Amino acid sequence: MARRRTEAPETLSDYNAKRDFSTTPEPSGESAPTETPAGKRFVVQEHHARALHWDLRLERDGVLVSWAVPKGIPPTPKKNHLAVHTEDHPLEYLTFAGDIPAGEYGGGSMRVWDTGTYEVEKFEPNEVIVTLHGKRVEGKYALIHTKDKNWIIHRMSPPQDPDRRSPPPDLQPMLATLVPTPPTGAGWSWELKWDGIRALCYVDGGRCRFVTRNGNEVTRRYPELRALGAELGARDAVLDGEIVTFDAAGRPDFQLLQRRMHVDNETAIRRLARELPVVYVLFDLLWLDGHSVMEQPYESRRATLLGLGLTGASWQTPPHEVGDGAATIEVSKRFGLEGVVAKRLTSPYRPGKRTREWLKVKNELRQEFVVGGYTLGAGKREGAIGALLIGYYEDGALKYAGKVGTGFNEADLELLKTMLEPHRRESSPFSSGRPPRDAVWVDPVVVVEVHFTEWTSGGAVRHPAFIGIRDDKRPEEVVREG
Repeated sequence: MARRRTEAPETLSDYNAKRDFSTTPEPSGESAPTETPAGKRFVVQEHHARALHWDLRLERDGVLVSWAVPKGIPPTPKKNHLAVHTEDHPLEYLTFAGDIPAGEYGGGSMRVWDTGTYEVEKFEPNEVIVTLHGKRVEGKYALIHTKDKNWIIHRMSPPQDPDRRSPPPDLQPMLATLVPTPPTGAGWSWELKWDGIRALCYVDGGRCRFVTRNGNEVTRRYPELRALGAELGARDAVLDGEIVTFDAAGRPDFQLLQRRMHVDNETAIRRLARELPVVYVLFDLLWLDGHSVMEQPYESRRATLLGLGLTGASWQTPPHEVGDGAATIEVSKRFGLEGVVAKRLTSPYRPGKRTREWLKVKNELRQEFVVGGYTLGAGKREGAIGALLIGYYEDGALKYAGKVGTGFNEADLELLKTMLEPHRRESSPFSSGRPPRDAVWVDPVVVVEVHFTEWTSGGAVRHPAFIGIRDDKRPEEVVREG
């Protein structure tokens, strides 16, 4: 039978005390319909408040008994999620969606994520077992009290999607092969080559983490990117992109990014996030909603990525060109960008592999090198680094490629000295070439990016200039690209 209610239940006193109903659009419960349907209803709301979370609310005795679930309703029995018991809410909250003003309790955007009915197996003060019948969630769940307001929510039913699984935690980006001229013929897609840090973004439960090519997690260094997780909400994904800093003219600038790459102090990180923000430029998708999409052709993955609508102040999915690439190549040259990347429309995503299905064409010669030593400076640089001795790996051995003595500023020299000092050694790490005999030798652990004009016949570089430190690259991966 329907329950008749003429005024807000007494259990809503906590709810009402926390809200100013002249400001918030939330219902007070005092103008509720006099009849409510028989049976039990539930709602799950996605709540973009100070921190993204989901609110599970179960109809019980004229109110909605509520829990805040920071990582959402677990889709499988393998992973329990925290559920924080909150105050009872009025029944009108079953359909509430809107924006709660900033400064109000729970300020932020609220929308209905799922709704339906439920069956009760147990509803006791410290344990609740219910079966949810929703549009998105179907299955039996247990809510178990642990301590204070904290509970856990556990899925008792088998996974709703039996094929759903988590992505491998150690995926690596697919790599492009450097070629001297653009490929011709049909079947290619073209993108600008972004001058930043390559990073995979793992998103789960509204949280994201960024991992560079060498497996280092750098999420804390770029706090402005964390909200990307909230943008995807309950969807889990692995995204591929580049962390980029743009200059005043809107061009990617790796040297500006250097100011963000090596900072660990939390206060400095927050300050630099305001003064020198980064943007995550997205260009591929590896995983979505518990399933790998890496075997799908690039054309399909790219369409799915664009369909996610991931464009904001701190992330963007720039357009790509299908065809001969003439427009993309022209833009890259006109704005002085590093180059372009051509990708076969039919190519799957091959993690950690460098293939000819992705090709990069550079407008200028530049690549990474491993530092094997340095010479001491003179004059204004006395006691500091004068030039870096650089090399690359060939058949597993480090080959000397020349010395770099220009392009540095004082901060670069100080940071390099700090990074290299603990790795001093007695002998040269180079297996070939003729580095200076009076050098300070170091273990080959630091990678730098260098611009140069050409390669010599002996495998060295002419007129090199330092661009930046690449702590996102493994030294053993550095080989001659051209």
